[in-house]
Amino acid sequence: MALSSTFLLLAAGGAAACDNGNDYQDEGFYCADENGVIVDEDYCDDDNGGGGGGGGFFIWHSSGYRSGYPVGSRLPSGGSKFAYNDRAARSSFGLPSSGRISNGTVKTSVVGKGGSGTSGKSSSRSGG
Repeated sequence: MALSSTFLLLAAGGAAACDNGNDYQDEGFYCADENGVIVDEDYCDDDNGGGGGGGGFFIWHSSGYRSGYPVGSRLPSGGSKFAYNDRAARSSFGLPSSGRISNGTVKTSVVGKGGSGTSGKSSSRSGG
């Protein structure tokens, strides 16, 4: 049952992707505090058992972010954030659901309005 509902969600996402081809964009990701000041990406690594710093750190993202902003600088305005350990939000942007995400990571083909899923992963075969 879970497999078929997952398949339906993927199929629905795929249909939406075909209809809204222009809504895809590149999205830059950074580990930062609640004010958008970039911190070392270890603070957003939930595989460290929270060793980085616990709460108060977020993964910020925007189509306007490019790679190369140094730690300690404030991200340009217009970005959005989610908790660094929010596995569902990470997955919806095509990021690993846990672990470290390098500052300046850019993901292509991200759905524009924070929608779920990305294109390019078509390995939904169930071997047998």
